[in-house]
Order: sequence, then C-alpha cells, then structure tokens
Amino acid sequence: MNSRTIKTWAWVHKWSSLVCTVFMLLLCITGLPLIFHHEIGHLLGTEVEAPKMPADTPRISLDRVLEIAKAKHPDRVVQFASQPEDDNGLWFVTLTPTPAPTDDFKSVAVDARTGDVLAQPRFDEGFMYVMFKLHVDLFAGLPGKLFLGFMGLLLLVAIVSGVVLYSPFMRKLEFGTVRRDKRPRLKWLDLHNLLGVVTLVWLFVVGSTGMINTWADLLIKYWQYDQLSALLAPYKNEPVVAVSQRGSVQSSMEAALQRAPGMKLSFIAFPGTSFSSPHHNTFFLRGNEPFSSKLFQPVLVDAKTAEVTAAPRLPWYLTALLVSQPLHFGDYGGMPMQILWALLDIATIIVLGSGLYLWLKRGSAAPAAQPPDSAAAMKARA
Repeated sequence: MNSRTIKTWAWVHKWSSLVCTVFMLLLCITGLPLIFHHEIGHLLGTEVEAPKMPADTPRISLDRVLEIAKAKHPDRVVQFASQPEDDNGLWFVTLTPTPAPTDDFKSVAVDARTGDVLAQPRFDEGFMYVMFKLHVDLFAGLPGKLFLGFMGLLLLVAIVSGVVLYSPFMRKLEFGTVRRDKRPRLKWLDLHNLLGVVTLVWLFVVGSTGMINTWADLLIKYWQYDQLSALLAPYKNEPVVAVSQRGSVQSSMEAALQRAPGMKLSFIAFPGTSFSSPHHNTFFLRGNEPFSSKLFQPVLVDAKTAEVTAAPRLPWYLTALLVSQPLHFGDYGGMPMQILWALLDIATIIVLGSGLYLWLKRGSAAPAAQPPDSAAAMKARA
C-alpha cells in the first residue's frame, strides 16, 4: 500500500476505535461475570434448585402448577412458564399485570413433583442484574440496545482496519515481538498489536454476535409481522382468549410434544404475550444436542381446543439470533469454553485499555535526538 492508503486506513482505525473503546471496555468488564452467571448464582445463593428425587418421580399437572403460582399473585396473569435446560423438576412461572411486555413481573418457582413453592426469586435486583442490564442495554431499553449495536459495528470496523494496518506497521519486526527495552509507549504499542492479533477471531465473533443480539426485539417483531400474521389470519379481529375459556395447558403441552417427538420443552408463552398470539399457547421446544438445544421449534396450540394449529420453522434470521446468543457468552462447551472465553475477554480488556493509553500518551513521546549538523549550526550562530 502507498502512504496515502495507509493514512486513510489509519484514520478509519483510529476513530472507529476511539468512539467505541470506552463502551467496549464496559461490555468486556460486565461480560466477564456474565460468562459464569450460573456459577456466581450458586455462590451467592440466588440459584433455585429442585430437591433431589428419583428420576421416575411422578410430575403434577402443569395446570396445577399454574394454579399454585397464580395463588401467590391472584391479581396478575400468567405470561410465561419455563423449565431450566438441565432440570425438568422445576417450573418458573412469570406473572405480570397484563399480557403486554413489561418490566413489572413476579416469578414463582414451583416443584414439578410436589407442587411446593420453592422460591419467589427476584431477577430485577442485585449485582448480576446490574451487570446484565449494563451489558445488554445500559438501562435504556431498546434505544440502549441499538446504540450498543452501533458500537459493535464500529468495533468490527476497527478490527478490519487493524488487520489491514498490521502488516505495513510490523513488517520490520518478527511476529510477536515486544520491544521491552524501548520507551513504555512503544512497548504498549507492540503489546497492543500482539494481543489484538491473538484475539482477532474471537473478538470478531463476539463483536458480531453481540451486535446481532441487540436486534433481538426488532427481529422477533418482524417475525410476528412477517410469518405469524399469515398463520393467524383465521383468528383476525378476535379478542384475547379469556382465561375462563381456555382448555387444559397440560393437554396442550402433550399435543405440542407429540408434534415434535424427541424435543424438550423450553418455555411457554400464553395468549396475548409478546411471543405468542391472542389465541394460542405457544410452546417453544428445543433439541437434546449441545447445538440443537439452543434452537427453538415453536408449536402453536389453540388455547380453547388444545389442538395444534401450526408448527412453523424459524426463519434464518431468528436461527442466527439463537445461535449467536450462547456463542456470545461461551455457553456451548461447558466450563473449559467458559474459562477460554474469560481469558480472551481479559486479553481484550488489555487491548482496549492499551489502545486508550496510546491515544492519551500520543503527545508525550520523547522528542527525537537533534541531528549533529543542526546542533553545530546552532553553536556557530551563538
């Protein structure tokens, strides 16, 4: 590349990096504890676990589970019900003032075998909640998500421009060289370049998946408009099915599982909620393998008749979203992958911090030594 091209890429790298660095540092710092959110929850005692019982212990009806949870908050409606991926002996029931999306929710954990209420956990307080909200939307809702998505896009631009610049700036040095005997700024520049290349692929993957995750709300709304609207045409202009008119949720769940054999239940969205329609209980089923367990198969069951009306395949953009979410936090490979993700996250913090340091110290570099002929000329004029 000629000098003009290099200067252009350097300008792109400098400003894309500067604009997003502080926010990327925030995301890396808050993302570090989120990698181990289950383990931290166990240490803090905030994780709810069902008591150990034989695997063949009978389960009570899901209708009974919902009745027990509703009794704790009779003035609310059941919005969602879910089971942990690794524990089918537990139900989490979410209750809200109305079916519409809201941050005002109550959660009730019910034992699926005995019907005992094990806890009423709060997911809107505490250290992990603060870390999660800062990481996801800066406590600003959808505008905060979209803003962080734009910061993620600038990060990708900074990565690409950094790759373009790496070769011309490091062509006189061997790969991995850190000039420890030079000025601190020069040492940090070498370390910044080295760690930037080492974390290149990981940072690109995490940055791109994080950007996709910020579009989740918009993608779901588009899916509802694009595909669900056609499936729900026969129910057009009908009101939300009243609770008194609904059939058995247990029967609906059995019908949904029969429609997709070999899959397990992840969560249920009830009529009128953001993930369902006004007329259906929507069951989101997942596979049994590490990869397929992150993908959902929605099954729409008529809330009145408990009959399956549709089981649409998710479009490619929602599949990309579901794949990106666990990949972003390293949820595919258990503890080894979590540790690897944490180490790469720490390395990225160093890359971002060193980049900020280099910018702040850009004017404090030691001046170059004066050429001998210039010094002699000054003495002659004195």
